[in-house]
Amino acid sequence: MEETISLKELMETLRKRIWLIISITVVAAIVSAVVSFYVLTPIYQASTQLLVNQSKDQNAMYNTNEVQTNLQLINTYNVIMKSPVILEKVIQNLDLDMTVSQLNSKISVQSEKDSQVVNVSVQDPDPALAADIANSTALVFQENIVNIMNVDNVSILAKAVVQDHQSPIKPKPLLNIAIAIVVGLMAGVGLSFLLEYLDNTIKTEQDVEKVLGLPVLGAIAVIETHNQEEEELKADRRSRVRGGKVLGS
Repeated sequence: MEETISLKELMETLRKRIWLIISITVVAAIVSAVVSFYVLTPIYQASTQLLVNQSKDQNAMYNTNEVQTNLQLINTYNVIMKSPVILEKVIQNLDLDMTVSQLNSKISVQSEKDSQVVNVSVQDPDPALAADIANSTALVFQENIVNIMNVDNVSILAKAVVQDHQSPIKPKPLLNIAIAIVVGLMAGVGLSFLLEYLDNTIKTEQDVEKVLGLPVLGAIAVIETHNQEEEELKADRRSRVRGGKVLGS
């Protein structure tokens, strides 16, 4: 026979273990906050923009095919910008204590949709160093792309700058805490239902009927000890008062 669980039983299970759920959620939020604020290293981002064109005669007419060719070459430029021939010179210019592979992992190059504008973004714990790497990468690319692909029409549209009170792009403590709260709630609820499923003890008359399939003929009430003591003290006070009246009369 299939065992059905009513909504009332589910709510009762949650109510019975509400403190377990709250405790797990609070602990998850605290751990996430501590890790986000004190353990994870803040990472800052700096970006610069370049406009890349093929070299052309100033008197030439505007050519749509030429623009399409430039757009198709953007992906090639993106790869060249992160190649060792560019990054090695960036390391030399800035005297960086890192390998080409390490520098490559800090740089991301993307092109704006349907445009010849290339964005160079650099992520680093030091915002000033991130801006220096972005600017140096753009400058080295501008100087060397002439020899690599015979392109001499690269313009730097915007240089990377360090802003006052710049905020890190990661970690994001509030987002991490919110995620931790949701995960903590899910873990607490799941653990509550798991403990309830593993708990096969008989506690109520309903459990007797459900597990054993026997009708309940009677139940022994629980007498609270402190209530009984209070009743005895009240009875003792009443008897003393009555005795005092008898003596007084």
